[in-house]
Amino acid sequence: MDGVKFVNTDLPDIVELKGVTQRYGQKTVLNGLDLLIEDKPEQGQFVVLLGISGAGKSTVFRYLNGLQTPTSGQVLIKGKPVSEYGAVSTVFQDYSSLPWRTVLQNVELPLVFKGVKREERQKRALEMIARVGLKGHEHKYARTPVLSGGQLQRVAIARSLIANPEIILMDEPFGALDGITRFEMQQLLADLWKGAQSTIIFVTHDQQEAVFLGDDIYVLDPRIGKIGSCIHVDLPLKRDLSTKRDPRFMQLVTEVDMALMETSLPLK
Repeated sequence: MDGVKFVNTDLPDIVELKGVTQRYGQKTVLNGLDLLIEDKPEQGQFVVLLGISGAGKSTVFRYLNGLQTPTSGQVLIKGKPVSEYGAVSTVFQDYSSLPWRTVLQNVELPLVFKGVKREERQKRALEMIARVGLKGHEHKYARTPVLSGGQLQRVAIARSLIANPEIILMDEPFGALDGITRFEMQQLLADLWKGAQSTIIFVTHDQQEAVFLGDDIYVLDPRIGKIGSCIHVDLPLKRDLSTKRDPRFMQLVTEVDMALMETSLPLK
């Protein structure tokens, strides 16, 4: 198995990993991995990375947010090394808001770094807070038990979107939430993404979540240290609870299940 072959088209490149290898001591996690994510004009992309534990999802994630460099190979964002591109907006599974700041202060923080004047940044932050369903919580501190886990992740999503980033990284952001809250957050993210026109790279262990949110799902295969398969999600862009009852949705979930299970089998 050689892994997925990517074809570079005329569309602008957003993220490209070229021949990336990662060794930890004597263990090779990634072995010549390639990945290409191109921009879709006036839409962006929602790419999901899926894989069993140890497949390298977190390693790829750390490359993209500049926390790690590979043993060999290139990691490019818009054709530049990550170090030259600058910070990429990131949402983690652990609550990442600053607990000594209010919801408003957390959400407006990226605009503070950009030098946006106070009146303008607060106006934009209040609009974003309303969009993520937190109107009325602006002046509460962003910490538990003042806010629930779902509310804290809404703060994180609002903060990640407010500066209109080209790329947003999400590392299992809903993994710690209960089932109902998790679906609410999936629906919220799907709705917000349609207006953001950003490229979202989303790491998850959940096959149904991957199909509900993604345009393309890339399954990392630890047997070869590369992306073993790509599943294109041919569902309508607008997704809601009825999407999960669609027979095509269940077919895609089964396809992802099979691709994931295959990565734990001996190579033929």
